[in-house]
Amino acid sequence: MMIASWNVNSVRARLDRVIGWVHARRPDVLCLQETKTNDEEFPADAFRDLGYRCTLYGQRTYNGVALLSKLPVTEVVRGFGDDDPACRFIAGRVGGVLVASVYVPNGQAVGSDKFAYKLAWLGRWRAWLDAHANRGDLMAFCGDYNIAPDDRDVHDPEAWKDQVLCHPAERDGLARIVDFGLEDVFRRLHPEPGLYSWWDYRQLAFPKNRGLRIDYVLASARLAASCTSAFIDREARKGKLPSDHAPVVTEFAL
Repeated sequence: MMIASWNVNSVRARLDRVIGWVHARRPDVLCLQETKTNDEEFPADAFRDLGYRCTLYGQRTYNGVALLSKLPVTEVVRGFGDDDPACRFIAGRVGGVLVASVYVPNGQAVGSDKFAYKLAWLGRWRAWLDAHANRGDLMAFCGDYNIAPDDRDVHDPEAWKDQVLCHPAERDGLARIVDFGLEDVFRRLHPEPGLYSWWDYRQLAFPKNRGLRIDYVLASARLAASCTSAFIDREARKGKLPSDHAPVVTEFAL
């Protein structure tokens, strides 16, 4: 099973890019983040024409997550069951695997209200896992985590030290998610530094490879053990008007 994740930074603005990528790669499931559109305006017909079902949790201007799947999606969950209106988490069962598309808040600046919200959001996610997830299940949590797990995932660790996306408090929040019983499957296969999934649009960050790895797939132990391939598709970051994120692609022998 091929499961991919991509923060597309507006699915309607980059529809041709996303359609072209899906047509070329044909993932079994594609988890989208930052779709930036409500469900009624999501271009579902374009994906249905390629054989994909669209399971949506959209929001205009900001946020928005989606699952695009060749197979039926059941047991759909939108959000953590509380009163937060931000559309950042959607999960469903696909071919026996619980697959989620996750868009962790950015946090804006350390010490800000948005940073506090980010840390609280991570805590709410861990509480949801404790209440609703089964460690022995097949699970894949795919998304834009807005956290570089460690200094291998940062082009200039000294410059980013204690900054948002690399702050110890958010790394600790991520570690609590991982401690539920999940594994970063990309790191399972690629322990080396210098591999990134996000590059700023400014200052030639992409051609200079001045990026961060903030997009990944966290899988349960059972699923992680079956991972045969994981890579970041840098080609999708090239060309005109790209997303600032590249897709992350994982394959499992299921």
